[in-house]
Amino acid sequence: MVWSPAQYLKFEDERTRPARDLLAQVPDLPEGLAFDLGCGPGNSTELIRDRFPWTTLSGLDSDENMLLAAAKRLPGVSFEKADLAAWVPPAGASLFYGNAVFQWLPNHLTIFERLMKALACGGTLAVQMPDNLGEPSHLLMEETARSPAFAEAFAGKTIRRNPMPPPATYVECLVPWAARIEVWHTIYYHRLANAEAIVEWVKGTGLRPYLDTLPEDRRSAFLADYTDRIRTAYPATSDGKVLLRFPRFFIVAVKAG
Repeated sequence: MVWSPAQYLKFEDERTRPARDLLAQVPDLPEGLAFDLGCGPGNSTELIRDRFPWTTLSGLDSDENMLLAAAKRLPGVSFEKADLAAWVPPAGASLFYGNAVFQWLPNHLTIFERLMKALACGGTLAVQMPDNLGEPSHLLMEETARSPAFAEAFAGKTIRRNPMPPPATYVECLVPWAARIEVWHTIYYHRLANAEAIVEWVKGTGLRPYLDTLPEDRRSAFLADYTDRIRTAYPATSDGKVLLRFPRFFIVAVKAG
């Protein structure tokens, strides 16, 4: 799957807001390396650097384009290509921070256990994941893919990511290593210009796997069909704008001493 930093950052302020809200709940860090996992184009990495300027910080991502954009944005920070599903974290880290990345990894509970084990005492695992599979923006991706015009292209393929388990499952996973665990949901309502703006938003993330599955000459037709469905699902308010409802799930776990 190919990611576009420019597409992702079309809504940088809105996308960075949950990253900022997550970081606000991270307590002071002990000594040790800090990692931005799935750093993307570096917008979340910049927040961490500004909050903890004395900490040695590294950004990890699996996409070359995102890493190039991040390195250009923050030339003083180290960025590394890594597959988080297989990455072995160094012992004694002060922070593992993951903003909108772990929802893509079906085995992320196992990864969380690995990260908690590697944290220094008093270190923090901080995670934010979109919890929006039940929203029209995502349900309509699947509806469009299974419609008669596109069903053949998606036959036998599972594009939709796995739903997240309930919050209690995450708490049970983290309890053996954590002195403090906070879990919560926040629902953001983003006022966007129109239905086309919603499509532009999801083209940077959730819609990407669907478009990548199609031949290039079918993508425009898919986008047109999907946009029509979005226009119906998200009617304009009196000022002509639309509200994109976006639930997100947050975790902050501090390693026991």
